[in-house]
Amino acid sequence: MNHTTKKKWRTSFLAWGLILPSFVFLVLFTLYPIAKSFYLSFFKDNLSVSVPSFIGIQNYLDLLQDSVFKQAFMNNLIVAICTIPISIALAVAMAIFANKVKFGKGLTRVAFFHPTILPMVAVADIWLFIYTPMYGLVGNFFPNLRLLGSADTAIWALIVMLIWKQAGYVMIFYISGLQGISRELYEAAKLDGAGPVQSFMHITWPLLKPTTIYVTVITLTNAYKIVDHLYIMTKGGPGNATNMLLFYIYQVGFDFWDVGKAAAMTVVLIVMLLVVTTIQFFVQDKRTFYS
Repeated sequence: MNHTTKKKWRTSFLAWGLILPSFVFLVLFTLYPIAKSFYLSFFKDNLSVSVPSFIGIQNYLDLLQDSVFKQAFMNNLIVAICTIPISIALAVAMAIFANKVKFGKGLTRVAFFHPTILPMVAVADIWLFIYTPMYGLVGNFFPNLRLLGSADTAIWALIVMLIWKQAGYVMIFYISGLQGISRELYEAAKLDGAGPVQSFMHITWPLLKPTTIYVTVITLTNAYKIVDHLYIMTKGGPGNATNMLLFYIYQVGFDFWDVGKAAAMTVVLIVMLLVVTTIQFFVQDKRTFYS
């Protein structure tokens, strides 16, 4: 074995050695649970049986008849449709403002990012107080308004909280994207008579497309992993008006102890997110310019 071959083997072993810890965690806490959920989804495993029994795809067929699952699915869809574009729009606006402000740039960024570093339980408690009738911030101005107590308004109150929580986090990625855009492009556009709106539409936004693809995936997964907020604020109520897929999986698996059905819902959620993410990458990536 010559020196070049030995060096190549050492480099390969070093690379695999550095990857191995992360790979072990990936297998133990991501791949194995997914495979286990897929396996359990074909079994009847609840309090009515002492030993899990194989029932094929019956758990998946039962989901089609589950009205709570359908409502949780629609609620999650509404949350995703509302929070993703609004969070991205706010993040872009905040990033542009934080990038251009002349005084207190660091303080501005910290102020926008601050909600992100708060624990999810703390955020839920803060907004629960804000929405409290008579005593909260909203309740002081509208004493009889019960946002979380009405099926018509509860989900919209949660959407406002979720946007407030994640917009600052998304902003960080857009600030990084803005700093990668050459100032010469804006100077050339200004010489050609382009205004701020034209510069944004034809320079800033197209060049931020790679960032947008990435943060869309992040905000999509955030929209479908809501548990802490619901547990503290609404418990999925009133009347399942705010129930979400992941929280319903938690209820079915740990409150009702129907492991097979919870596993089936988990598989549906994972497959749905994988499909949407794959489409997002392969379709949008072709229309994206990478500098």
